[in-house]
Amino acid sequence: MSRKVLWGTTLGAALFFMIVGVIFWGGFNTAMEATNTLEFCISCHEMEENVYQEYKKTIHYTNRSGVRATCSDCHVPDPWVHKVVRKVQASNEVLHKVLGTIDTPEKFDEKRLELARHVWDAMKATDSRECRNCHDFGSMNPEVQKKRSRKQHINGIEAGNTCIDCHKGIAHKKVHDQLTDAELTALEQPVPGTNHPIPPQWQVLIDGGSSSKQSSAETVEVIIEEPVEAVIEETTVAVVTPAASTTDSGGDIDWSAIEPAVITLFYPGQASMEWALKGSDHGGKRAFVSGDRCFECHEEEEEDIGEIIVIGEKVEPTPIPGKRGSIPVQVQAAHDAVNLYLRFQWEDGEHAPVPFVDGGKMDPDNPIKLAIMLSTDDEDDPKVEYTERAGCWQSCHHDNNYMPHQPDESVLTSSPLAQRLDLGKGFTKYLKESRIEIEIEGKDGKMRGGWDKLKDEADIQAALENGSFMDLLRYKAGTGESEDGYILAERVMTGGQGVDFTGSLDNGVWTVEMIRKLTSDQPGDISMSTDEWYNFGFAIHDDYSSSRFHHVSLGLKLGFDDEDAEINAIAK
Repeated sequence: MSRKVLWGTTLGAALFFMIVGVIFWGGFNTAMEATNTLEFCISCHEMEENVYQEYKKTIHYTNRSGVRATCSDCHVPDPWVHKVVRKVQASNEVLHKVLGTIDTPEKFDEKRLELARHVWDAMKATDSRECRNCHDFGSMNPEVQKKRSRKQHINGIEAGNTCIDCHKGIAHKKVHDQLTDAELTALEQPVPGTNHPIPPQWQVLIDGGSSSKQSSAETVEVIIEEPVEAVIEETTVAVVTPAASTTDSGGDIDWSAIEPAVITLFYPGQASMEWALKGSDHGGKRAFVSGDRCFECHEEEEEDIGEIIVIGEKVEPTPIPGKRGSIPVQVQAAHDAVNLYLRFQWEDGEHAPVPFVDGGKMDPDNPIKLAIMLSTDDEDDPKVEYTERAGCWQSCHHDNNYMPHQPDESVLTSSPLAQRLDLGKGFTKYLKESRIEIEIEGKDGKMRGGWDKLKDEADIQAALENGSFMDLLRYKAGTGESEDGYILAERVMTGGQGVDFTGSLDNGVWTVEMIRKLTSDQPGDISMSTDEWYNFGFAIHDDYSSSRFHHVSLGLKLGFDDEDAEINAIAK
């Protein structure tokens, strides 16, 4: 009798079953891993002809380091139990392969949003487990990330968001723009319990960047020191080293003693306030409505943003060939007990004829115009919604001239509002504070904006008296006009205390100087105190342009003898 071993099996039989088990286990795992290869995933034409072609254009397929994330890295879990569950679920995909559910590009596109929802839900349920196999907060060096990435990662860590809340459509065709804002908001809500310990390198940034003024101080360092050095290296024109003013408008200001801030203006296309507030249009909507300034995310990106838009890649259906996407502008500011002084300098650009305007010049009388907008900066009691974050963007709407939902001329001229508004040249800027409502999403085919939802005259007058307006100052180089107005129900270019501009073009460099009294008792004027900050934005219409075909700044802060402000007026 041979000796019995475990469970009554002989030693030889046990060894046999062990070998068979190892072979089976190894074969099973080998077969399962074979189904994780890129070659297997794209062996079906449904995958090869659709998502694979999109994936090949992304950084996950090819990048500077040569590290490739394939289908299984994102869509198959690493833990064995979860991996087996996913493989069992894949049997449903085999069934639909047999049924031909998505066997043509047209069928695939019809199902694309539904398929994407399944992936989003799965990633949400696992706290983006597959993303975090490679991308871990604890391994990140936030100091080398772009400012926007760093800011949004901090927001995500603090709020408990997961990767898929922000990073949809990074490897395949974008479809989350088909969701309503309500659906997108619900999808991006943090899941209770997904908060992770805050890594030390992130905690340092969170502690150091908790106040808006500290954040602005970091910004000023980037804007003033680095770009000016770059400009000095690249050009020798007068804009580089500001000289003492030769105009009367600057008074006795010695501009050479005031360090300039370099602000990059960019071409905005049709990016309206409604666009910024719709999550499927603007991925930063959630951060913006939560309190982040546009400047906090997009500083250092202005040139890239402008280039993408000006060539028609995004939010620009009528690109102007040859138009530049951005303009670096040196801005200097000073003040005394009575006046605010501003000086702007930038290089002139090449003429780019506008193809949809006779003669190629939208405003042939004025080679450039410079406009400045101001509003009070009180976070506890904002007079104009969102100006503390977006600056003058609050005045730009989806139904302004040359915008997507610009009303037809016949609609404007036949409107009862023609008795109250100047609609002779279409419709320009206005503020939400003058409207009963603003349509953000365009649900059910509604026109976005609110030009025709005007409040009654008493409410608008009350808003003006309450300070719910934006002070508007503008210079026209061709005619030499200095205009002082405001924006509320519409753009009004008269009525203020007055402002003095002078401008010149020398050696290919524009110089525009402004002098304005700090205080005023006129409606539509902001009275400024030197111990307060003000929301500040400016735009340049260069190359004879008009309407929305300008270059704009992000929303900035104007302060007095305060180095934390992006535009710091120095006492003289």
